[in-house]
Amino acid sequence: MASQPTRGICLFGTDEPVVPPRLVKAGPLSAEFEAGNLRYIRFHGVEMIRAISYIVRDKNWGTYNLRLSNLVVDETSDHFSIRYDAEAGDDSQTFRYSAMITGSADGTLRFEGKGRAISDFLTNRTGFVVLHPIEGVAGSPATLEHVDGRKVETLFPSLIDPIQPMMDLRAITHQFSSSATVRCLMEGDTFEMEDQRNWSDASYKTYVRPLALPWPYTLPKDEIIEQSVSLTVQGEPLTTPHSGNAMVKLSIGAEAGSVPHLGVGLDVDDCEAAFANLSTLKALRPHHVICHFDPRRGHSRETLKQQVTLAHDLGAEPWLEAIIAKVDGWENEVTELAQMVEDVGRSFPVVMLSPASDLKCTLPGSVWPPCPPADELFKKARSAFGPVKLTGGMLSYFTELNRKRPPLGFIDSVSFTTSAMVHAGDDRSVTETLESLPHIAQSVRAMVEKKPWYVGPSAIGMRDNPYGAQVADNPDDIRQAMNGNDPRQRGLLGAAFDIGYFAHFAYGGATAVALGGLVGSFGSVSIKTPWKQPYFAEHQGVYPVYHARRALSQLAGGKLLAASTSSPRDVQLIAAKTSRGTELIIANLTGENVELEVSGIGEHSHLLVFDASNFTAAADDPGFLKSEGTLIHDGQISLSAYAFARLLTR
Repeated sequence: MASQPTRGICLFGTDEPVVPPRLVKAGPLSAEFEAGNLRYIRFHGVEMIRAISYIVRDKNWGTYNLRLSNLVVDETSDHFSIRYDAEAGDDSQTFRYSAMITGSADGTLRFEGKGRAISDFLTNRTGFVVLHPIEGVAGSPATLEHVDGRKVETLFPSLIDPIQPMMDLRAITHQFSSSATVRCLMEGDTFEMEDQRNWSDASYKTYVRPLALPWPYTLPKDEIIEQSVSLTVQGEPLTTPHSGNAMVKLSIGAEAGSVPHLGVGLDVDDCEAAFANLSTLKALRPHHVICHFDPRRGHSRETLKQQVTLAHDLGAEPWLEAIIAKVDGWENEVTELAQMVEDVGRSFPVVMLSPASDLKCTLPGSVWPPCPPADELFKKARSAFGPVKLTGGMLSYFTELNRKRPPLGFIDSVSFTTSAMVHAGDDRSVTETLESLPHIAQSVRAMVEKKPWYVGPSAIGMRDNPYGAQVADNPDDIRQAMNGNDPRQRGLLGAAFDIGYFAHFAYGGATAVALGGLVGSFGSVSIKTPWKQPYFAEHQGVYPVYHARRALSQLAGGKLLAASTSSPRDVQLIAAKTSRGTELIIANLTGENVELEVSGIGEHSHLLVFDASNFTAAADDPGFLKSEGTLIHDGQISLSAYAFARLLTR
């Protein structure tokens, strides 16, 4: 008999221990100290800076986990200091640094780092990174101080900037409340900023070492690096921010369009396992299955047919995303692919093509690698594939779409994906990425004009790595950036994330949203895998995301209803009017209990909550959502950590 899952397995899919952040204060100045870095730096409770981090990255842009030692924290009523030593690296290379952090009641903060390469150290970035938040900052004024002493008045980008909006930086001053500003001074090297919303991070990132310089680069053995970041505050916030412990108010409004179609991704390697779980997967009722074709992996007419058969057996439309591998002779490759599609019955109403070279990142200022001309590629595809919806965009992330936009005159729609862990792998960073999605939606709408746009297949983890050789291996089942198989796919956090993701893009105007896959690292049904799966390895069953995706798919064809939350960072929801009545799907995106008050619903509503208490029952029962739940009368709901709920008013 399988053992009962721990709370960690229920919430995160893993029992990997996590050291909670330590809140340090100096009068009205506060910050969270976590894994050697500072997060959520606030003055009088108002966030000034999202994070200041000393990071060490490898040649694939992967961030090393720091090993801290000699940690000393001192606090008084008006001052704090933190000292520690840190080591980063792997079996082939090592970098060490010492840090000193001080904060004072007047809002002054300083973070110093002095590092040394213990061996020759190959890296894409080593040094300080500063994150400015996006809410209340996007589109607002900033004063820049350049390395040559010049001062310039500018704005933080409103639409997501595909390149660096601020360069050659020494300091940035911005207004973090109506009555206070903060100056962020960065010393020890030349800094520049990128709009990190490109990667669905909820921040503007100012980092050390300009991207125009060669990378990866080697820090020679014994080379010393000294850098610092200092904050200085002018003024004092007059307003009190929303308390995280207050009642979160949710409200429902008028019709706001239609609920997007829900799709899933499919890798041909997962087909056999998906067929073996067909009856369970069929109940998900996906609108479409995105079938992947890559001739470099030996995909063929037979693999296309296998995927089409699976999609049809699920009752879904098969959509094709195909990689064009050749530069010379690409025209023949398109013709051959179109012939394969015809041979399997022209089953794909939507066809997306991407040159192989576009699967890898090309940094601003770099030369784009050779590839088929985009307009000619789609002209050829139009004649070869006939009456299909021809889709352009990127099989990789919004970043690449923003930097290399498709020729709108030759396509019917645009598509892209995202990942929640390009830059960081901790739980809060993952859920924090959802804050960026309305900004991505706004930028996409401006980009594609009136054409429809699709998202996905997207998940917490990365299905491919445009920034390095491959996604991160994860044999120890841990939280880390660039995971291919991420443990939270199996936990409540993964389900809450999917709900928040779908809701943001539904209200952002997406025509369809594809979430993850069917089985495997992005799936919703457990199968045998080469990586660890605590509880599910011996138990099997369905993950929480199965029930979240099933609830979302049941909204298909319904009228999307406007919905608002007083704490969008903590709670997300989607509301729709369906044949069953008015339905709300609500997700707690935090590791704490939240109390909710829902207005705009009927007096008699049925509430079904999925949390850690019914994790095992729901894992055993794919039909868990058939229960109507508990009758409630007052709109008062309590959700525990990462729980989600369906509220139905008939």
